[in-house]
Amino acid sequence: MARRGRGKKLAIGRVIARIIPSGFCSLGENRAYWRNTTNRTMLCKRLGLSFLGLHSKDILKVEQNISRLEYLLSLYHMTVEEVLRLASDGLKNPLTRDDIFVSEISIHHLKRIDAIFNKGLHFYVDPEPLSASKDASIFFRKNTFGAKLSLGAKQIVRQFEEKTISLTAISKLAEIRLERTLPVVSLQDSPKSIALEMRAILYPAFTPDLKEFLRALIARLADQNVLVYEFVEAWNKKERANIDGFFLSPNVIVLKRHQNAFRREIFTLAHEFGHYLLNEEEIEELDVANLSNTQLSATEKWCNDFAYYFLAGEFDAAIERIINANPANDYHFDVIKEISEQTHLSQIALFTRLLFLGKMSLNSYRHVQAGFEEDYKHREAERRLQKELDKLHGVQTRGSAPKPIISPLLITTVQAAYYEGVISEYEACKTLNVSADKLGEYLP
Repeated sequence: MARRGRGKKLAIGRVIARIIPSGFCSLGENRAYWRNTTNRTMLCKRLGLSFLGLHSKDILKVEQNISRLEYLLSLYHMTVEEVLRLASDGLKNPLTRDDIFVSEISIHHLKRIDAIFNKGLHFYVDPEPLSASKDASIFFRKNTFGAKLSLGAKQIVRQFEEKTISLTAISKLAEIRLERTLPVVSLQDSPKSIALEMRAILYPAFTPDLKEFLRALIARLADQNVLVYEFVEAWNKKERANIDGFFLSPNVIVLKRHQNAFRREIFTLAHEFGHYLLNEEEIEELDVANLSNTQLSATEKWCNDFAYYFLAGEFDAAIERIINANPANDYHFDVIKEISEQTHLSQIALFTRLLFLGKMSLNSYRHVQAGFEEDYKHREAERRLQKELDKLHGVQTRGSAPKPIISPLLITTVQAAYYEGVISEYEACKTLNVSADKLGEYLP
C-alpha cells in the first residue's frame, strides 16, 4: 500500500510539473519537491489548483485566466466554435463553451486547447493580462494575407514570431547590431533595375546544385543582416501549413522546405526578399501560374517581377528574343530547358513568363502545363511503385527527415551571445534547434 500511495503522489507531481513554466531541471527534482507536504500545498495554491487529496484523480481543475484564451482567439482569428471543434476531435461528447470559458477548467480540457495553440499549460494560468498590440504579431498588424491561412500556417508563423522576439532580446543583451543595411524601395521603382542592382550585391557563385545554391543565397543575405529560416513539416503532421514563405519586419524571411522542388523554394526566397526591400509584410502560398495573373495586387506583381529578374539576370534577353512559342517550334522547349538549368527558374515559371509577355497563347500554355502535371504524376507513381517493390523484397528504406538550412547570421548571433554569457548551452541548442552533442559544430 505504501508503494501504491507513493506512486500516486508522484503521478500528481507529474501533472503539476506540466504546468510549471521552468521551475525544475529534472523529474528527480520534481519528485523531491513534491514529496514535501508544505511544498505541495503552497504550489497548488500558487497555481490555483483544486487540490482535495493525494490522489491524481482529485487534481482535476486549474484556475485559468480566461482573457488569455480570448487573446489567442483574437490572435489566430478563430471563433469559439472552431476551437471547440478542434478541441473535441476524437471525443464522444464534444466540448461546449461552458467547458472551456470557465474560471476553473479541467486540466484534460486545457490540454486539448493547448494542443491547438502550443503555449504550455502555464500560459493559461498566468494572471498577467496580454494586449492585442500591433507589435505583438503580424496577425494584429494585418487582417488579410496572400492565402487563406490554415491553422498549421498560423502555428508556423507564431512559432517564428516567438523565435524572432527571443533572438532580438538575445542580440540586444549581447550588444549585437542587426540593423538594416539595404535601402527600402517603393512600388514606383523598377523591379528590373532593383533586381539587377541587388543581383550585383547578393547573387552567389552559380552552382547546378539547387540546395547548395539556396544555401549560398541564404548566406549572402545574412551578410546584409537578412535572417532566413527554413521550416520542415513532418510527413504525419496533422495541421499542414498551406504557405510557401513569409516576410516578418524588420529582417526575417521564413521558407517552407520543398525537398523535391528547390526551384520553387529559391523563387519564394527571391519573392520574399522583394517584400523585404519594399518593407511590406506578407504570408503567402506562391503559384508560378500566378506570375501572369493580372488580378494580383501591385505589391505581389512587383515581387514576382523582382524575383524573375533577380534569378534570370542576363538570360532574360534570351526570353525576350523568343518570338512565339507554339507547337510548330515545339514551344522552344530546348531553349527553356537551358535557361532553367542556368538560372534555377523552373520551366513552368519561364513558360508562364512567355504567356505574360504575350509570346505564347493561353491554349499552348495550358497544353504545356498539362504535360508537366502528367510528368509529375508519372514520377510519383514510379516512386510509389519502387517503394512497394522495395518493401516486397525486404529492402529497408531509412529516410531521415531533412534538416533545415541554418543561416550564418543566426549562428554568429548565438556564438556571440553564448561567449558573452548571455545564453546558456541549453538556450544555444534550443535557438539553433540542434542536440547538445552537435553544438560543438556551431560553437568552436
